[in-house]
Formats: sequence, structure tokens, C-alpha cells
Amino acid sequence: MLQNKDTICAIATPSGKGAIAIIRISGHNSISICDKIFVAKNKTKKLINQKGNTIHYGAIIAENKIIDEVLVSIFRNPNSYTGEDLIEISCHASNFIQQEILHLLSENGARLANPGEFTLQAFLNGKLDLSQAEGVADLIASSNEASHKVALNQMRGGFSNEISILRQQLLNFISLLELELDFSEEDVEFADRKELKKLVEQIQKLLQKLIKSYKIGNILKNGVPVAIVGEPNVGKSSLLNVLLNEDRAIVSEIPGTTRDIIEDSIVIEGITFRFLDTAGLHSTQNKIENIGIKKTYEIAKKAELILFVQDSTKKDNNFNELLKNLKNKKVIIVNNKIDILDNKLISTLENNNLINESVNISAKEKTGIKQLLEKIIETQNLDALENNDVIVTNARHYEALVHSSKSIERVANGLNSNISSDFISQDIREVLHYLGEITGEIASQDILNNIFEQFCIGK
Repeated sequence: MLQNKDTICAIATPSGKGAIAIIRISGHNSISICDKIFVAKNKTKKLINQKGNTIHYGAIIAENKIIDEVLVSIFRNPNSYTGEDLIEISCHASNFIQQEILHLLSENGARLANPGEFTLQAFLNGKLDLSQAEGVADLIASSNEASHKVALNQMRGGFSNEISILRQQLLNFISLLELELDFSEEDVEFADRKELKKLVEQIQKLLQKLIKSYKIGNILKNGVPVAIVGEPNVGKSSLLNVLLNEDRAIVSEIPGTTRDIIEDSIVIEGITFRFLDTAGLHSTQNKIENIGIKKTYEIAKKAELILFVQDSTKKDNNFNELLKNLKNKKVIIVNNKIDILDNKLISTLENNNLINESVNISAKEKTGIKQLLEKIIETQNLDALENNDVIVTNARHYEALVHSSKSIERVANGLNSNISSDFISQDIREVLHYLGEITGEIASQDILNNIFEQFCIGK
């Protein structure tokens, strides 16, 4: 894939009011172009003669007029983010100043960068592989501690290292298998079939582990959807307001107040949870309420966790009836309104909690909320995050891993059936292909365009 020889420029900081903005320039002519518009405080100093990793104070000049006083940072290839000569101009964050500097750079030979083009150049220059480049985008988009941690690990090559080790081991074996084909008439074996079987088993286990981690990764990246369900007037909206610490939902003693889905997010111990307050589940002839109830079931089926809120003052709660269609779901029974129970009934509830995954709360008095949050965290299997395991968060990676797993399974079946080396070799090549797609060792222009156009301009 041919690298772009253009010198590119873009604003690398977000628009809006602020103190400082950064304009980035990368390419073979970046330093000489900047020299044409920058005058150092020591007017005899030229940027082209300065070392990399240095910062220089001066002004941007246009037609003998000062546009702004700036700091210019110089990064020499290959020791820069893009692997090319790179300049970063730190100027005041006036939109006028930024646009004037971009205009001057364009007039002197640079062109405006496309979205993600700086990171694309880093990939093409071997500074990052494709998985690491996608980790950069995820790091920028991370909204909580957990997603930040996973993205940082990916950007630093944690995921890539796992894939690269697999590919190298398979490449060693495929070279021996194909060598056997050159000596097929002599009936010799260069590749130890027992060792290959062991390697294939290891790869199968690792691929399955990575594939399973995608569910956790997707949750960490997009948040855990939590449906708050129950009958009318049990305190679902009150609970949402307490969890969010604001009056997000209307609270009323009138049944059927909540008819549409109300959603908001909070971060609990570094994980984003998306809470969805739903319409009360009950029998009604009201068409509008029935639409809301239908939505409740749809949301509950898609949710990762269900908080089933009950009025603890009622003797009969229709837990089994209301959730009969929601099998294999993680459910926490939330016994609300304990502030108006006597001690005997509270004791009965606590005994029941030993049997069921339950917690007693009073949304009105805000008691038991800490215990509820602890139970919510416990429902998420986050051992992989605690152990710093590699977690897959990218749908493209997941798809490639699934294809790899199917191909390696054919390799295992072929070895067990003692089929010829050329067929085994072909299946191994498929595994190498899909793993190579993850790191970018095999990548089409369409794949690159699709990935990097999702980046912000300036990155």
C-alpha cells in the first residue's frame, strides 16, 4: 500500500472556547512549510536547523502582521506519532487565529487532513498496527475508567501481541508443512504432528477466550443496559431518581404515570450503567399504557440486568407471572418501601433474601441504595478486567476471531483424520488471513477507509 507523500495539517483540539489550541502538521515538508510563516524570538533561528523534541517560542506572521504568539514543537522522523517530520503549533484558541494559521499553511504547500489521517500515516509507517490504531479511537471515546483501561491496553499492543504470537507460531508450522510438499515423493515429515496438535489446541482455547470476552468488552464500551421493571406504583421512577441523584422521572401516586422509556447513565466503580425506567406491568384496557407495557418487555429482553422492583408492603407480588417470558436473565429483586414496614416483616424479607437475589431499600428515605449498587456490580463478571486480561471490544475483531476459530477447528479435524499436508496448510492459511486482518498485516483500502473515517479530524 503506497504511503501518501503529502504534507497534511489540521486542528487537533476541539472547537469551542478555550485557552490553547494545537495545530498539527505532518509530512516531509512540514518543518520547511512552518518556517515560512513562523518567526522565532531570535529572528536568526530557523526551525529546519533545530533538533527534534524541542519547543520554540515566536510568532506566526502574515504580510508583516502578527497573527499570534505561539509555541512550535518539533518532532523529527521516525520519532514522532506519524513516523514523519511533525510540527505542533500551540496558539491561542481563537477560531479566527486557528483558521488564519490553517490558511497560511495551505497557501505554503500543506493540505487539510482527512479524518484519522495522522493515525493512518502512523499505521502506514509502522508506528502502530491496525488494532492499536483502533485502540486510539476507543481511547478518545472512552467515557469511564473500565473502557479507558481496555482501550489503553489495546493501544499499547496488548491484543496485538496475543495475535502476533499466534501468527508466528502458525507461520513456523506452515513453512514446514509446505516444505514437506516439496519432498512429497520421499514421504518425509518436517512438522511434528503432535506438537502441531498441541499448538492447535492452545490456539482454540485462546480464540474461544477472546471471543467470549467480546460480551464483556461490548458492555464496557457501550454501558450495561439495566431495565427497572415492576408493577405500577412500586417506586421504579423513585428508584431511578435516587440512582441518578436527580429528578429525572416524574413521580406520582397515580398509576401509569410512566408510559415511555426513560433512560440515563451513571458510572459505578468505573463501569457505565444505562438505567431504563419502564412502564408498570399490569392488565389494562388503556391502549397507550399497553404500548408502554409492550415496550417494557422489549427493553427487558434486551437488557443485561433487570431490577424487579416490588412493593414490600404487599403480600402478593406477581414476580413469576410478570417475568415468565424473561428466561436466563440476571435479576435482582428490589423490595422497596421498607420504611413503612414493621421489624417483623423486615426480618421476613431478609430471610427470603437468603434464597433470592434480593435487596431491601427505601427509595423515599434513600436507604439500602449502597447495598443495591454493590449487588449490581456483583452481577457483572469483571474478573478479566481485574486480571488485566485482553478484552475484545471491536466488532471487526470479533468477526475475524470467529472466522479464525472455525478455520482452526478444521485444522484440528484434519490432523485427527490424518489428511494430507496441503489441505491442512490451506486451513492454516485461512487462520493466518483472519488474524492478519485484525492487526492490518492483511488490509484492503476499503477496510482502512471504513476504520479511519470514524476518527476525528486532527487525529
